[in-house]
Amino acid sequence: MKQSHFEIVNPPTSERAVLVGHSSRDVGGALERSLDELALLADTAGAKVLGRIAQRRGTVHPATYIGKGKVEELKALADDHDADFVVFDDDLTPAQVKNLEKRLDRKVIDRSELILDIFAKRARTRESRLQVELAQLEYTLPRLTGMWKHLERQAGGIGTRGPGETQLETDRRLVRERIAKLKQELESVERERETQRRRRRREFRAALVGYTNAGKSTLFNVLTRSQVFVENRLFATLDATTRQMVSPGRQVALLTDTVGFIRKLPHHLVASFHSTLVEAIEADLLLHVVDAADPDFRQQMLAVEGVLEDIMETPRPTTLVFNKCDLFEDESIAAGLRAEFAGCHVVSARTLDGLDELRATVWQLASEQAAHRV
Repeated sequence: MKQSHFEIVNPPTSERAVLVGHSSRDVGGALERSLDELALLADTAGAKVLGRIAQRRGTVHPATYIGKGKVEELKALADDHDADFVVFDDDLTPAQVKNLEKRLDRKVIDRSELILDIFAKRARTRESRLQVELAQLEYTLPRLTGMWKHLERQAGGIGTRGPGETQLETDRRLVRERIAKLKQELESVERERETQRRRRRREFRAALVGYTNAGKSTLFNVLTRSQVFVENRLFATLDATTRQMVSPGRQVALLTDTVGFIRKLPHHLVASFHSTLVEAIEADLLLHVVDAADPDFRQQMLAVEGVLEDIMETPRPTTLVFNKCDLFEDESIAAGLRAEFAGCHVVSARTLDGLDELRATVWQLASEQAAHRV
């Protein structure tokens, strides 16, 4: 039975995908970089990317997102590669998905569905599973209508209200009830977290934030001598993890590793992970970790700053940490970053370059806070 368009796809490694992007104003190759990132997302989800198509001009087509000619080109490409599904780099409306699946004769998903699927696969703790399920259901709820189109009747009025309407309303009610239950469970988890945070508030707290795959977890392990899971893929870390940093003088600070951000992060996902992100919201210091070896790092910084603005009522003190300096081709790159971003740290979590200076900054700020509290 063909999978409905709104379901979260969980493709095995053998599934083949074609990517689609659109930009009416492609500046500096931004569209290609975005599709490169989409390819990484597809790989993380377990799919094999066999091709891509990009439309670089015109407005979004209301019925099919891309123009008629591009749809035909996309179908030919998907047929040539025997693709199992097509991934669009932006969110699609239910009507667009329905029209595209009909014309392409294969499954169509958008960027948000792909990200939600990755989060569902990566969720390990009870809290992260609840958060992902909530985000999936809130994403799915407005798309339920399309599932029952085959049961609707053309005419309206008395005698035409058939099982489609009844089943649709039943499904909506069940989804809303499940959403309400998940929110209650997450509130319970949040109360437990709040109890933990109250015990920690006398300690200096720093949080690692940044774009996904910037090296936050590797840096976290080095700074705290921990062994949290590290993988060179997007969204390797979903759950906030807090460990102690201990200075040579036995001074203690708490460091939290948080979930990575990404461009076009689904709104429901940010809302669902609010309790996890509270660790960053309440931190005394944010260490914004940036993959300085990525040519697109400035746009990644903007994406992270945008999410932080959405979740924080008041800005927190932030220190920029440019990671992966061991990948620089020229030593002058590090000097340029220090000149452009005053007060930043240029480090390598792999080779440990620059970490002594970063630790010194954390301990200095922790000491200043301790003195202020006294």
